[in-house]
Amino acid sequence: MRIISGSARGRKLLAPGQRFGDLIRPTSDRAREAIFSILASKVAGARVVDLFAGTGALGLEALSRGALSAVFVDGQRSVIELIERNVTLCGFDERATVVHRDLAKGLAFLTAQQPEGGFDLAFLDPPYGGKLALRVLESLAEGDFLAAKGIVVLEDAAGAEYPQTVGPLVCFDRRRYGEAGFWLYQHTEGRVQ
Repeated sequence: MRIISGSARGRKLLAPGQRFGDLIRPTSDRAREAIFSILASKVAGARVVDLFAGTGALGLEALSRGALSAVFVDGQRSVIELIERNVTLCGFDERATVVHRDLAKGLAFLTAQQPEGGFDLAFLDPPYGGKLALRVLESLAEGDFLAAKGIVVLEDAAGAEYPQTVGPLVCFDRRRYGEAGFWLYQHTEGRVQ
């Protein structure tokens, strides 16, 4: 697992290893490269939140490609330590914030972390096959977390089903890479009030 492009290109990230078991399922390099090709110019200058961050690979890739800042959130203490090590390894300590939170308890804590105007890009990669992904997606849609035209990239098992619209979020692309499925949502014009 490595950073694919940008300022930290080629940097190898620390992998979860055996002790994490099924707690972490890193997004493959191939899938990450494809998703970032779709996002293209929307990454540079973006303010990013990486929910269920795991290794932090998605948020770190965004920082490497010119995102202004990234907030990494995960509920496992040992995973948080792994993310912190990867942030330092890539040299992004000044632009990254790592938060230990159980996302099943809601997103209210994120208000203190969000930039003025909201996040431009949100990665959502919860454990596959549960209802948690839709709950967090709905919370992002209902809350005031996203910027106008903000994008949410949701990853789940390729066979999962998600609605075309979730509040002000509209799915504009869906991709499948092996067993992983990706749903890309964009916030409609105005911000949620």
